[in-house]
Amino acid sequence: MLRTGRRLAIDVGKARIGLALSDFHAILASPLGTVLRGDDLTDTQKKMLSMATEQGELLEIYVGMPINLKAESTASTEDAIEFVASLQGLTQLPILLIDERLTTALANQQLKQVGKSQKDARNTIDQMAAVAILEYALSVETNTGQQPGLNLEQWRKEHD
Repeated sequence: MLRTGRRLAIDVGKARIGLALSDFHAILASPLGTVLRGDDLTDTQKKMLSMATEQGELLEIYVGMPINLKAESTASTEDAIEFVASLQGLTQLPILLIDERLTTALANQQLKQVGKSQKDARNTIDQMAAVAILEYALSVETNTGQQPGLNLEQWRKEHD
């Protein structure tokens, strides 16, 4: 049984950040928007949290962790870890890290199926990747009854 409450999923990128939000009953994952990543990360994160909380109170936040197919950290992984560490200073909500190895590839594939090129749909790709992260997290909780993902401390223990 799924816990009730909205969940926010974040696809962290160096230029853009994709956002997706679940409904209160955690049945549907929908794109919320794309935020351009500004020079001041805190301002960008405040804008994201504001966009999400305008839709209602949040239960938790999922952040996609970009690791390579060999499950190794990359420069993007380190960027996402720094992003999460900063975000923890702005919210008391649980922030859970989700392996996102295939989400961007899945989003690109879905866009091709509807006839959009990657260049034409950069903002859409980021949102769709966030939706894929959220759908994965919701399916884990549905199928296992467990809260999906790892907090930052658990992630570091497992991946250092």
